[in-house]
Formats: sequence, C-alpha cells, structure tokens
Amino acid sequence: MKEVIIQLFEFLSSLGYLGIALGLMAEVIPSEIVLSYGGYLVASGEIHFAGALLAGVAGGTAAQLFLYWLGYFGGRPVLERYGKFLLIKGSHLDAAEDWFNRYGTGVIFTARFIPVVRHAISIPAGIAKMPLRSFFLYTVAAIIPWTVLFLLLGMELGDHWNEVKDYAKPYLAPIIVTAAVLLAGYIAVKQRKKD
Repeated sequence: MKEVIIQLFEFLSSLGYLGIALGLMAEVIPSEIVLSYGGYLVASGEIHFAGALLAGVAGGTAAQLFLYWLGYFGGRPVLERYGKFLLIKGSHLDAAEDWFNRYGTGVIFTARFIPVVRHAISIPAGIAKMPLRSFFLYTVAAIIPWTVLFLLLGMELGDHWNEVKDYAKPYLAPIIVTAAVLLAGYIAVKQRKKD
C-alpha cells in the first residue's frame, strides 16, 4: 500500500495546481504533506501562491462535500460497509458523530482543527441533513487558514518540506487550543439559548 501511495504522490506532484487539488480530494495522502509540497513548489517558483491556495481550498472542500453527500444519501450503514476504502475507521465516525450530535452545526468549523474528528465530521453533518450552504461556508472558512498555514510551512521548509509534521507541531498546538476555546464559547452560547 505504501508503494502505491508513493507512486500516486509522485504522479500528483507532477500536475502542479491540479495535483494539489486531486491530492486533497483523494485524501489518501495527509493534507499536511500535499500542502507543504505545494508550498515547496511555490518557493521554487514552479507555481504561484494564489493558485496553490485556490487549488488547496477547492480540493479540500470537494473532499468534504463528497463525505457530506455520502452521509446525506448513504447514511451510517453505507459508511460502516465502505468507510475502510476511504480510510475512515469506525472509531473516527463514532467520535465525529458524537461531536456533531453534542455540539451541532457550529462544530463543523472548529472540528476541522481537531485531530481524528476533522476528517470524519462531514459525514454526520450529511446524515443529519445539515443545510448544504451552512456546511459549505463553515468548511471553506476552516480550510482557508489550514491551507495557508501548510503552504507557508512548505515554503519555509523548502527541500525539507516532507518534515512538515514535526515542524508544524508548535504551530498546531495553539490552533487546536484556539479551536477548543471557540468550541467552548459556541457551546456556552448554545446552552444559554436553551435556558
């Protein structure tokens, strides 16, 4: 499987902007790796930052829309049967569904920054028939800063773009904390409205 992923990455890396979008849509290669390589391409002058940003946002959004529609039209039974082909484990789906049911539609934005939950949160949104417009807006609003961060890190790392996971740790901790604070604020506001 690892060799297939390497071959896929080599193919996608030769496609520039389209490769970034397709790499994010496929979700076989982690988004951090795809975007940091995009940043490397920007730094080496092969592509422009604005195009890489657009490709990253388009590819990331398309991947999440696919998962949303899978949940919307297929529901949990389809995902339990075929989720393994999308690298979605039952535990990921359980966690994402629990978050969505507990915190509602606002979690779509903040969950994009929380490990494990971020990849599967679109599925319960689809299952719950969340309005597509709201889902799209929350998703794009979260994907933009994520894309910018990893493009910039890839630009800074240059030839060492593939070390982005280690390099990103100090940046991700405050992002995760901020997402958690925003989520706590959202929950507090929602709780007040109930009372």
